[in-house]
Amino acid sequence: MISAMNTDKIRVTIVDNPFDDISIEKEALKEINPEIKSFRCNEENEISNVARDADIIISNLLPLGRKTLLSLKNLRLIVRLAVGYDNIDLKTATKRRIVVCNIPDYCTVEVTEHTLSLIFTLARRIPQIDFYTKKGKANFRTDWKRFGPIYRLSGKTAGIIGFGRIGREVAEKLKSLGLRILAYDPYLPDEIFKDYGVMRTDLDSLLKNSDIISIHCPLTKETHHLIDKKRLNLMKKTAMLINVSRGAIVDEKALYEALQNNIIHAAALDVFEKEPLDKNSPFLSLKNVIITPHIAWYSEESIVTVRKMACEEIVRFSKGIKPKYVVNKEVLRYYPKLKEI
Repeated sequence: MISAMNTDKIRVTIVDNPFDDISIEKEALKEINPEIKSFRCNEENEISNVARDADIIISNLLPLGRKTLLSLKNLRLIVRLAVGYDNIDLKTATKRRIVVCNIPDYCTVEVTEHTLSLIFTLARRIPQIDFYTKKGKANFRTDWKRFGPIYRLSGKTAGIIGFGRIGREVAEKLKSLGLRILAYDPYLPDEIFKDYGVMRTDLDSLLKNSDIISIHCPLTKETHHLIDKKRLNLMKKTAMLINVSRGAIVDEKALYEALQNNIIHAAALDVFEKEPLDKNSPFLSLKNVIITPHIAWYSEESIVTVRKMACEEIVRFSKGIKPKYVVNKEVLRYYPKLKEI
């Protein structure tokens, strides 16, 4: 057990537990026999109280900002039950020598499947067809024109923004359907794109030439409002935009105007700048938008996987082993004795 822990029994606190129990955590952590506490905090300001003695925090949706992190004197590890970690103040965490981990692999299958589902649903105009059919207003002999134009996906071009695990999986699936794939990711070597048989391109070229644009990059300072009014105007009028990553990657005001004015054909959105989506959001009035409530990650299997993987990170750290998914890697200089396995 590493020297950072200041008691014989490690104290693990789940600060905003979305699940019904902690049976999975108890089983997965029994090797280190920690003291586990679980809470359902609704606001960040509650965390300082419930986790005041915690060595380790498991977090879900609530932000962990500077004030909160400075108040948690014993904290050495945060594991977020998600791929993204934009709700954690990494700068303060690193200064406080707090290791921050995410769980990047747990829902790759689910997000890929959700992305494909949104693409198919948009391309085949399923919501509109379903609505009119249930109303008894659709006659298959004459009304097919009402729902057009509908085009086959095979032969079209898909642009993938962010070519990490999920972007690559989406590309593979779309290639199998006969689509040409363009990909943009400035942080990867050329070999990755060649290995996956996709064409690497700059962002503006991708936007100009793609029929389907799917966003799979993380939210950072560089990607905030990456898709703005100027870039929306580069897209084809027939283009479909899919966002299952983070809402703030897209300038929502600009997107709404582009959809309303038929600058682009349609969008499917699982994420928004402010969540949950306001009941008065203008997007709700648009017929060329499909909305899902940040649920691309979800399956019964992914719930089990993310909880087990979070606990595996805790076990590694507690046994003096470097966690697999450290996001603030510079913090590791404070832990030179962590073993690589």
